[in-house]
Amino acid sequence: MTGPLEHLDEQQREAVTALRGPVVVLAGAGTGKTRVITHRIAHGVDTGAYSPGRVMAVTFTTKAAGEMRARLRALGVEGVSARTFHATALAQLNYFWPTLAGDSMPSIVDNKVRLLAHAADGIGLEPDTATLRDVAGEIEWRKVTMRSVDEYARDRPQGVGGLDVERVVRLQRAYEELKDQRRQIDFQDVLLACAGMIEAEPRVAATIHEQYRHFTVDEYQDVSPLQARLLELWLGDRRDLCVVGDASQTIYSFAGADPRFLLDFERRHAGARVIRLERNYRSTPAILGVANALMKDRPGALHLVSAGRDSGGRSGKGADAGGDASLPTVTAFDDERDEARAVAARIRARIAAGVDPADIAVLYRAHAQSAELLRALADVGIAASVLGGRRFFDVPEVRQAVMALRAAAVAPLTGTFVEAVRDVLRSLGLTDDPPPAGGAVRDAWEARAALLRLAEEAPEGTTLRAFADDLLRRAKVQEEPTLRTVMLATLHAAKGLEWDHVHLVGLAEGVLPISYAQTFETIDEERRLAYVGITRAVRTLDLSWSRGPRDRRPSRFLQEIGTRTVRAGGAAGTGARAQPTRQARSTSASSSPRR
Repeated sequence: MTGPLEHLDEQQREAVTALRGPVVVLAGAGTGKTRVITHRIAHGVDTGAYSPGRVMAVTFTTKAAGEMRARLRALGVEGVSARTFHATALAQLNYFWPTLAGDSMPSIVDNKVRLLAHAADGIGLEPDTATLRDVAGEIEWRKVTMRSVDEYARDRPQGVGGLDVERVVRLQRAYEELKDQRRQIDFQDVLLACAGMIEAEPRVAATIHEQYRHFTVDEYQDVSPLQARLLELWLGDRRDLCVVGDASQTIYSFAGADPRFLLDFERRHAGARVIRLERNYRSTPAILGVANALMKDRPGALHLVSAGRDSGGRSGKGADAGGDASLPTVTAFDDERDEARAVAARIRARIAAGVDPADIAVLYRAHAQSAELLRALADVGIAASVLGGRRFFDVPEVRQAVMALRAAAVAPLTGTFVEAVRDVLRSLGLTDDPPPAGGAVRDAWEARAALLRLAEEAPEGTTLRAFADDLLRRAKVQEEPTLRTVMLATLHAAKGLEWDHVHLVGLAEGVLPISYAQTFETIDEERRLAYVGITRAVRTLDLSWSRGPRDRRPSRFLQEIGTRTVRAGGAAGTGARAQPTRQARSTSASSSPRR
């Protein structure tokens, strides 16, 4: 186990040792923010500045919270409350509610759309499912921005789907009444109720303020007004708050995220210390050139520089400018099918050259773009997974396998542990050779193969029962294994991840930026989405767009980056399914004049 100050660069060390007072860490993509957060907490514990039980570390996803706890354990720190905003608020409600109300806490709404449908029936409305989903989103936005229903009607007068604003308001009121009748609260109510409880009950506030003295918030650019208010209530009059974020990665404004809390932190918190992390350990200098050009002069944008080599003396992932650390490329195609086929051909060539499929991703703006890509990849025999689909441990074949492994654990073990796991999985359909790519059969095979790899990577001495128990633990904290497939993902889903080779498709006006982004603010959000996609790439980045039947233009973001897309004629031959039917010259995305 290494100490919390080892293997840190100068900027990271400054952040880790800043243990007191308000601190804002502006952490660019790939600069090691999770390392800084966990090492800072560990350093505080090691020096006696922090007691683990008095530290609250808040993030936005269960997976991120689980990773934070795992990293803290590796640094020898146990007992820190590392949770999401909602998990923290729910734990506090469960603890205080029985005492305050003399009753158990209301149940959580498990399906907001279904409850909305029942509410709509009660007032004589018949909206379709898509409209109900949109109304659910509006309810969430209203609550996280701390608006009343009347304020919502004033600020969102456009209506939803086929419903005018008056009927949307009636439906929202009916939803709230039905929820109260059934003694239920929804996901956003958890935060509202927790904030209201702390505000209204001094003894609750006093207990929380005594329990927690030191606060850290990850992804602070994504906080909503409601989350910011709850954080203020948790903090009370203390000043030991450290927030970490990157304004250039604010991509949830539609859901209430407000980067102004990050950008204005220094003004809101007198004497705040500002630390910038700009040494990128992920991407090649050429990829960083593209990212910096796209975000040039944007509010809060950091200028990323290649670390070259990490502070521990090891080569940075994307630091080596040779080998496959290629210059980013931009390619134009006639339509989405040609674009998808060309991407599939390039991926097939990389895999044939020895690249692991799990190191390759295709990113896009909207889910609808995945269908053509999945077809093109299946046509050339490449298995792909869509990020954000069913969770790994919710796949029926995985649940079946976990149950079978638990059942097998009660019998005497014959052979090695790995052999026993392999036998169980073979009995369920795992074969030595994968079935053809595409379809549910191949997806099931990939899932079982991933379970076998976990067994092969398990520590020596692992038992079948311990392995099955670990799978249940992984399912609970969403610690999913890596599938050896090419990953397809929307830009929103890709945030926080990285791949050696990234294809960012659909960089055309109306696609990215998306057609309904018309204002300065919404266009800027689309720019940040493109930035997130670009900064997922470690070694290679391929950008592409297609004209389509409406003769689309290249994305304005390509122009701002300073690249040129060049259309060059070329007849399709017999290899058209593996090669683009319209060849285009690929130009360096970082060598052209910048704006």
